[in-house]
Amino acid sequence: MQFLTRLLVPLLFLLGLNNTVHAASQDVFDRIIDKGQIRVGISIMAPWVMKDKDGNYIGFEIDVAKQLASDMGVKPVFREYEWNKLIPALVNKEIDIIASGISITPRRGLQIRFTNPYSSSGYNLVSNLKLTRDFTSIKDLNDSKVYIGAVKGTVSESLVPKVFPRAKLDTFKDNQEATDAVVNGTVHAFVASAPIPRFVALSHPDDVDLPLEKPLLITREAFAINKHNPEMLAYLNSWIIAHEADNWIKSTHSYWFKSLKWRRRLDN
Repeated sequence: MQFLTRLLVPLLFLLGLNNTVHAASQDVFDRIIDKGQIRVGISIMAPWVMKDKDGNYIGFEIDVAKQLASDMGVKPVFREYEWNKLIPALVNKEIDIIASGISITPRRGLQIRFTNPYSSSGYNLVSNLKLTRDFTSIKDLNDSKVYIGAVKGTVSESLVPKVFPRAKLDTFKDNQEATDAVVNGTVHAFVASAPIPRFVALSHPDDVDLPLEKPLLITREAFAINKHNPEMLAYLNSWIIAHEADNWIKSTHSYWFKSLKWRRRLDN
């Protein structure tokens, strides 16, 4: 009898532990369905996420999140953060998912889980014409007297020291701050994911320029969720496959990244 007791107690413990882990893995997906809403973390960054003239969120990722919520039969609840606070918000379970043009990186993968990618971006730079008028090569930016801007917490922030190790990195809380800095000449250049540098150049042709023909780096973007949620991860990957197959993701991406028709929605 004592032998059976010694055998059953560890076995029951393991079964209970397995059920606890299994329940935890279902928690996020089930909670979203049960509550009828999905909390989506976003950060303002055109054309991924913006506000229209009436103050409503618009952009590629807003369309993606709305379609995802519709397919799940729930309502999207958008929660806006500064870029460098998005991942902490996810880890702290303030949100269920990040859908904000977040690039897949090994370092981020230590904290969170990425789905399969559903879009890609090339990182480029826009430079101040007056400050760089005597530069003859992109290598001239790699100088201790040069300041290069990037948004804090983005891939650009880590990319600048790798490409321009001698230059001084100046970080900003968002793209608007960084754009103002390069236009006003506070920094020599601003590194960001496409199409942001092109939009800045189109909006300020007398102040800035696009000196590079090819991007500094190409990354892939995906949804981000917390670890230990296999059901949620499986559903999101299936969703991506389905909407790549029906061309919805491609056509939606083209509208926001290959045209400027949406800009009229921003004008007052």
